[in-house]
Amino acid sequence: MQQPTEAKQRAVLKRLERFSRFTDSSIPIPFTRFSIGADAVIGLLPVVGDAAGLLMSGYVLVEAQRAGASRGLKLRMLRNVGIDFLGGLLPVFGDVFDAAYKANTRNTQMLREYLEAQLTVEPPKPPFPWRAILFLVLLFGVITGGIILVL
Repeated sequence: MQQPTEAKQRAVLKRLERFSRFTDSSIPIPFTRFSIGADAVIGLLPVVGDAAGLLMSGYVLVEAQRAGASRGLKLRMLRNVGIDFLGGLLPVFGDVFDAAYKANTRNTQMLREYLEAQLTVEPPKPPFPWRAILFLVLLFGVITGGIILVL
């Protein structure tokens, strides 16, 4: 599978940051430093809201797949989504948990760290061109030998 370019990875992260902000922290709570997002508001609807939140969280996993994230990272992200979903199912406490856990923001941050690490890794150096050098030496020898024989 071909790895996405740096520009594509940055575009993915930008989309995910906007999405995470919308789902996890787009609505400030007055007189506090805390904010909630659409996921917490939708989660107030019993069962249906939590299922909708689960589907929305799946978007982050799809983008991680597209960005070429490792299997281990996707499993950790899936664990966060599962914790968020199961925690949100609890009556009353689940709504508070859902607002505080912010799985999409966590997963976006994990993907950011993964992609940043991928971008800082230098590609391996190409191997030394021994064959080309050997060919050129032989070619030079044949040409030099031919010139000597002609003279």
